[in-house]
Amino acid sequence: MTAVIADSSNQDKIPDVGWWSGNIRFVELSGKLLGAHVAHAGLIVLWAGAFTFFEISRYNPDLPFYEQGLILLPHLATLGFGVGEGGVIVDTYPYFLIGALHLVSSAVLGAGGIYHSLLGPEVLPKNDTFAGFFAYDWKDGNKMTTIIGIHLILLGLGAWLLVFKALFWGGIFDPAVNNVRVITDPTINPVRIFGYLFGAFGKEGMAAVDNVEDIIGGHIWIGSICILGGLWHCGTKPLAWARKALVYSGEAYLSYSLGAIAYMGIFAAYFVTVNNTAYPEVFYGPVGVLSTDTGTVTARGWLATFHLVLGILFLFGHWWHAFRARGETVGFNVVKGAAIKNPNNDPQMGNLATPLNSSELTFNFLQNLPVYRPNISSLTRGLEIGMAHGYFLVGPFIELGPLRNSDRANLVGFTSAVGLIAILTVCLFIYGKVSFSNQARPPLQTAIAASGPEVPESLKTTDGWNQFTLAFFVGASGGAFFAYFLINNFNWLG
Repeated sequence: MTAVIADSSNQDKIPDVGWWSGNIRFVELSGKLLGAHVAHAGLIVLWAGAFTFFEISRYNPDLPFYEQGLILLPHLATLGFGVGEGGVIVDTYPYFLIGALHLVSSAVLGAGGIYHSLLGPEVLPKNDTFAGFFAYDWKDGNKMTTIIGIHLILLGLGAWLLVFKALFWGGIFDPAVNNVRVITDPTINPVRIFGYLFGAFGKEGMAAVDNVEDIIGGHIWIGSICILGGLWHCGTKPLAWARKALVYSGEAYLSYSLGAIAYMGIFAAYFVTVNNTAYPEVFYGPVGVLSTDTGTVTARGWLATFHLVLGILFLFGHWWHAFRARGETVGFNVVKGAAIKNPNNDPQMGNLATPLNSSELTFNFLQNLPVYRPNISSLTRGLEIGMAHGYFLVGPFIELGPLRNSDRANLVGFTSAVGLIAILTVCLFIYGKVSFSNQARPPLQTAIAASGPEVPESLKTTDGWNQFTLAFFVGASGGAFFAYFLINNFNWLG
């Protein structure tokens, strides 16, 4: 691909990076990037088809499925292809057919990748034509919502394909009966399905699922949610909070994608390790066992290990690209090493701005804290801040105090916390007395670059600060008492 863009008329849109940087060279060339994506998809499908053939050639019916180093065939068997009673493979022809279909599909995708790489336009035109539908501008939030909507619809259709296979196209393998069967009564109850998210049916969470009806019901729900969410994103524009919180750039989208893949990879590693329903023992090996007594790594072991390793790698990639994307929004050039700079380039400023303390994400987080949040009274601010501080003061006094081993530890811890709250209240009162007059302070004449939101004017007067101080004492005392009550009655509450 380097040779393809060597004589490009869009050299100003091509980053000055080496060949090893991959598709980042085409980040502003929508046509070339489309070609790279299509070619990449072709390589993935080619691998799937070729590796299916490879595993068929190595399959030995005399050995357990999970001891043969197979990866793709166990998945196909779980879907009910070529499997008989007891999980015995009775026909390998479906595997051959699936592998051939993947190879043919890879040829079509490969041709599309070559076309867009060599013959198609480097930048897709933005018009009402079919090609114009795939044109984009990274900073165009409306187009980005359409793209994410299309991806969600495709994910939803993929989930529904499994549903159709289980309900209408021959069924899937059920470890409970050790055979392939058609699922006639999938679980639709949302309480049952979404209860897995909160550990209602076991400490393993979603991995606690132990029947195929719940698995298919979950795919019905997630498929429907993805499709409806995709249609909603295609027909709407980004909401105000999304425009503020998200970064709209090619590298930011890459970081978002890497983060999602990392989560799914790490979660898949956990799921395959502990679950015997979605990953039947007859195909993947014993649950929780990554290798047999003879030292052979099982299919479960290979899947868990590679998903975990790749998930961690993707997670680091997500952090790296997120850091770069966030840094660019506040003027940092990570490549040139400009990771820290003074506000307004004034070397006399003591406040050094970094991608962490100067990012919009940090600013929005700080702005929603009680001390900065607009349109609330000083009393409300004091109550919120006081309750949070008072609640967390009791525990350390109970666990670390000199009477921690006595019967009065909880009471002494509570009273000690209230004593500290009283001291803090006095300090707040003294600070307000010497810092604020009865009128709001005039703004400083010297321009200072702030790295956070401004303190509300209502807190810059004596009356406003006194209200805040009084509310802090009440809220902190109440928070401490609530914590003391919970600790004293924890056994009863449990």
